[in-house]
Amino acid sequence: MAKLVFSGQPARSVRPVLSSLYALTLATLVAGSTASSASSQVMCFGDPTCVQPETGYAVGQPGTPNIEVVSHVPLPGQRFSHADIEIEQEMDRPFAYIAQRHGASGFYAISLEDEEHPEVLYRYVVDDPDLHLGSGCVDIKYAKAAGRYYVIVSCEFSQAGPDSDLGAMVFDVTGLPDGSTVRKVAELRVPLLPGGFHNIFTYRHSNGRSLLIATTKEKDAYVYDIAQVAAGVTDPVSAISVPNPTATSYQTWHDVYLGFLPDAGQDRFYGAGGGGFHVYDVTDVENPSLITSVTGIPGVSDGHTFTPTPDGRYAIGMPVPTYQHSPIRFFDLRPEGSEGQTPNIVRGSGVGAWIAKFGGATHNHEIRWPYVFVSAQDDGLQIINMADPSRPFTVGYYHTRGTPALFAGEGALQAGTATTGNIYNGAWGVDIRNADGLIVVSDFNTGFWAFRLEGFQGWNGNDWNMPNISSAQHWDQSPDQPQQIR
Repeated sequence: MAKLVFSGQPARSVRPVLSSLYALTLATLVAGSTASSASSQVMCFGDPTCVQPETGYAVGQPGTPNIEVVSHVPLPGQRFSHADIEIEQEMDRPFAYIAQRHGASGFYAISLEDEEHPEVLYRYVVDDPDLHLGSGCVDIKYAKAAGRYYVIVSCEFSQAGPDSDLGAMVFDVTGLPDGSTVRKVAELRVPLLPGGFHNIFTYRHSNGRSLLIATTKEKDAYVYDIAQVAAGVTDPVSAISVPNPTATSYQTWHDVYLGFLPDAGQDRFYGAGGGGFHVYDVTDVENPSLITSVTGIPGVSDGHTFTPTPDGRYAIGMPVPTYQHSPIRFFDLRPEGSEGQTPNIVRGSGVGAWIAKFGGATHNHEIRWPYVFVSAQDDGLQIINMADPSRPFTVGYYHTRGTPALFAGEGALQAGTATTGNIYNGAWGVDIRNADGLIVVSDFNTGFWAFRLEGFQGWNGNDWNMPNISSAQHWDQSPDQPQQIR
C-alpha cells in the first residue's frame, strides 16, 4: 500500500471585514427574497460592472461580505484533480477528507483542530499511480460502525490500466489524528462491472445498521453493511435498480441520498439516474420498493443529483450531464391534488428553479433547510434560501476558482458569451458540520476551503420546525429518535 503521512504547512487565515451595511440576519434571509431574473442574468453575463439581481453585489468580486473565508489549503495535483469532500460531525473529531482523482489518486485527511490553520494529517496514494487511468478516486464518505470510524473512497479506474474492478476502499481512521494508525481494512471489487463506483452514500438505518450505498456502471446501486465489510464480508446485502432502465440511454444511477421520514416511519432512498429522479422505500433494505418517479421534465432526460427537504415534501435536482445553463429545479413531491400523498409519478418542470449565472451550472448540494449549500463549479460556493421553493434566492457566494470565469485553459480564455467556456472548474463538493455551521468546500484545482456564513452557527432541523434530517448521520442513535419534531 502506497501512502504518505505528513503534516502540511498551516494556511494563513483570511478574514474579510464584514460591513454592517450588508449584515444579514437569519430572519432577513428567510423572509426577504427577490425572484431570480433569467433575462437580467443574460444581460449581466460577461459584463464585470453589472450587478447580480439575486445579491446586489458586483459580478467579479470573489464573494459577498456575509461569507467569511476561515482557511484555504492549496493541495498538490494536476488540473482537475480534487473531487468530493466530507467532514466528520463530532466536534471532538475535527477531521475532513478530500478525494483526489487524477495523478496521485487517493485521498487526504485534514485536521481542523485549529480551523484557521488546517493541517494535512494523512495522504493515501494508490500503488503505481502512473499506471492507473480513468477518473480515479472521486467520492469520499465517513461512517461509524461497531464503535470504529471508517473512511470510504470510491474509485473509477478504466480497463486500460490496473484496478478497473475496484469500486471502493475502506480505511479505519479511528486513531486520527495519529496518521500512522490509519489502515486499509477492505476493498470492494466488482469484476463483472468494470469501471468502479462513481457515487457513494453512508447511512445509519432505522434498524441500527451502518450502510454504504454505491452506484455501479449498470442499473444497480449496491448496498453494503459496513460492519460486515470491515469484518471481511464484502458481498452486497441488497441492490436497488433504476426503474425500467431500458427506457433511457442512461441506464445507471448517478448520485444517491438516503434519509428517514418520520411521518411515514420509512427509510427512503432518493436516486438520480436513468429517466430522472426516483424514490424508494428501503425500510426493509433487502426488499426495496419504488414509491415515485419524477420524470418527463423538460430539459432533463436523466438525473445527476437529487436531495429532499427534511420533511420529504420537496426535493431539488440537477440533470446529468450538468450542462451549461441548466438550473437547479425544485420539485413538490406531494403536489396539489395528491391529498398530501406522494403520487406514483411526478411530472413537469417543478415549482421553482435557480441558477447562479446564465452561463453556469451547479454540481452538488447540501440542504440544511431553509438553506441550500451548493458547490457550483465555476461559480464556487453558492448559498441559497428555499423557504419558498417557488422563489429561491441567493444568500451569499464565494468564488473558489483561481482563474477567470469560464476559463478553458492556459492562454485560451474564452469570450464572455453564454455558450462558450468551461463550467467544469471551481467547486466540486461541499459539506456542512451541523454542530457549529462550518462549511467546507473542495475545488477542482485550488484544494480545500473552509467558510462561515454570517448568522449561521449550526443546524438542527427542530429549530426550524422540521425533522432533524440531513446528510449528516446520527451514528450512535436510530434515525427515528433525534429526527422527531419537538
